[in-house]
Amino acid sequence: MSDLFFRIAYRCAYRVMRAYWRLMHPQTHGALVAIWHEGKVLLVRNSYVQYYSLPGGYVRRHESGRDAARRELLEETGIRANASALELALAERHEWEGKREHVEIFEIDVAEQPTVKADNREVVQAAFFEIEEALALDLFPPIRQVILRRLVPGDSGRPA
Repeated sequence: MSDLFFRIAYRCAYRVMRAYWRLMHPQTHGALVAIWHEGKVLLVRNSYVQYYSLPGGYVRRHESGRDAARRELLEETGIRANASALELALAERHEWEGKREHVEIFEIDVAEQPTVKADNREVVQAAFFEIEEALALDLFPPIRQVILRRLVPGDSGRPA
């Protein structure tokens, strides 16, 4: 099947899920990963939304946020990361698109820029951006907080 078919299917499924979220207001748990290399952050754009995000997705039952972040990073970009190397950068609860969402953002600094493989189905763009470039993009709101912390000298961006 063509990538276009999958992108259309993702878009349709996302619209159905948004309607469900608005009606039911479910609690969700998501985990994302910020990969940093020489001051640049890896951002992805999914085929079904206009904003940029970090690689990530939903946490499965009996799965930790850290393990979900690692799994989603591999699924969405082909990048392997050791779960113990992922540092918690942000954990918050907020309302988003009708959901009561618990979001965990992990981060890792890498010495070598990894090869990124977007599947061109769910993820249609994956690239490293300078902080200023990233902040100029339409971002999933919690990501902006993590990126902004990198602008403060001596601030690792991680919660105390």
